[in-house]
Amino acid sequence: MIDTIEKEDNIISEEEAAQYDRQIRLWGLDAQKRLRGSRVLLVGLRGLGAEVAKNLILAGVKGLTLLDHEQVTEESRRAQFLIPVDADGQNQAQASLERAQLLNPMVEVKVDTDAVESKLDDFFFRFDAVCLTRCSKDLMVRVDQLCASRNIKVFCGDVYGYHGYMFSDLGQEHHYVEEKPKVVKGSNEANDGPEAKKRKVDPNETTMVKKTISFCSLKEALEVDWTNEKAKSSLKRTPADYFLLQVLLKFRTDKGRDPQPDSFAEDSQLLLQIRDDVLETMGLSSELLPNTFVSYCFSEMAPVCAVVGGVLGQEIVKICCHPINNDK
Repeated sequence: MIDTIEKEDNIISEEEAAQYDRQIRLWGLDAQKRLRGSRVLLVGLRGLGAEVAKNLILAGVKGLTLLDHEQVTEESRRAQFLIPVDADGQNQAQASLERAQLLNPMVEVKVDTDAVESKLDDFFFRFDAVCLTRCSKDLMVRVDQLCASRNIKVFCGDVYGYHGYMFSDLGQEHHYVEEKPKVVKGSNEANDGPEAKKRKVDPNETTMVKKTISFCSLKEALEVDWTNEKAKSSLKRTPADYFLLQVLLKFRTDKGRDPQPDSFAEDSQLLLQIRDDVLETMGLSSELLPNTFVSYCFSEMAPVCAVVGGVLGQEIVKICCHPINNDK
């Protein structure tokens, strides 16, 4: 029996090898070693945050810090599965800790009950990746800019009713590799026709191709100048959800909360007013976001959280175990 798997002075125990056997077969031992050496900060422990936490813990990151200063309410308890039914009034992160840790005892799960707004810059530099949920626009922009200076990967996401989004900033020059089928030259020996000279794909062999992609900052993504001709030309290709996100972030900034079902009538009118103001400021017509949007953006819906949380968690895992990364 092999007690450990060792390479480059990095050891995976027999227990870890058994726990992550399926993942190691999927993306390789080296990738799993990089993943289990990564520390992630997750801000916000509502429905989406719980899904992201579950996915990161099961994947096997080294450490996950759950940061949330809010208390458990009936609505927040119904929105996620990590909080026990008798936890009303407790801190949301603290109430989620026990069930989160049980998902994978080999992951170091910590809780921080401070408000993320109170954290100094150095706090964020402890992590390899930061995931922000339920945060204000100003805070997300600030953290994104801070982390970009240290090449720390930043992810943002939220769920509003039937709508959800995720954003990632992996840097201006993010290097990665992509596995592609190997292309081989055709042989002229058996055939003299043009078909024999064509390059062919060998499905049994693959090759790793190095690539570079550039990511814009969150500030750039949210502060597009729609009077610019280039931006105008892309307007028809821009989903209405982009403008919905702008409205919902403005609502969160103005009210310090998200739209609430128990104040549906009042919040609906406010959302419509904010819609008009936001789009007017952008120099755009309010018709880009029909009035019906207010019926579908209240509360966090569990199925939407599961889908968005699955994508968001997957993207964080990919970055943590990627074979090529920029130096910090």
